Amino acid sequence: MADQVRSERRGAVALLTLDRPDALNALNEALLVDLRAAIDAVAGDAAIRALVLTGAGRAFAAGADIQAMSELGALEAEAFSRLGHETLGALEELTVPTIAAVNGFALGGGCELACACDWIYASQKAVFGQPEVHLGVIPGFGGTSRVTRRVGLAWAKEIVLAGQNLKADEALRIGLANRVFEPDALLDAAIAAGEAIASHGALAVASAKRVLQQAQDADVRVAHALEQSAFGALFATEDQSEGMTAFLEKRDPRFRGR
Repeated sequence: MADQVRSERRGAVALLTLDRPDALNALNEALLVDLRAAIDAVAGDAAIRALVLTGAGRAFAAGADIQAMSELGALEAEAFSRLGHETLGALEELTVPTIAAVNGFALGGGCELACACDWIYASQKAVFGQPEVHLGVIPGFGGTSRVTRRVGLAWAKEIVLAGQNLKADEALRIGLANRVFEPDALLDAAIAAGEAIASHGALAVASAKRVLQQAQDADVRVAHALEQSAFGALFATEDQSEGMTAFLEKRDPRFRGR
């Protein structure tokens, strides 16, 4: 597997760990390429039902690599932004649910990476922020849109325009983080959430995720039509029959993803 991203399996849960701790897992070109390869491997493994993403050491990811960015021209910077968007987009488009286990600093590109996951679990030591304005630039990996979708426009403007960091408790209060845990309990909680997801019907989970993603940008009537179509389609699957039969027979379902 890639040098800067460690990949493990915890049953049906994939665990990806950004592994550049000496640089606080700063996102350079090599790490983004490695992360994309790891994401693609998850996408190609039907046995994986959930993904947990975390960072080695005391950071989730402390942003993009400023040393590397400082040497870029305008066209090179746009290409670097495009690479970040492509990698985070691949993460967001996975059919399986994704959980960011934010163990420490999640700044700049690190905050954007966490926001590309379906939800965020944070350590009490986690720190979030989009400090790019302090460097004379703006978020480049989707922060202006994904942060807005999580916390609303007013909070997103304060986070991006003021460039101030948020501790875990405030991130929780405004909806940036879903839950906050003691540092030693964070990863176990994220893995447990992934295992709970893995016990459900994979087709239903993937369908629900797809409809949620598509509906957030759609007119409400289009969103309802997407839901109706997906709901009906699942009644042609073996998983739907098994799930409802198991409920009526008062036993645990045995889903097969078909």
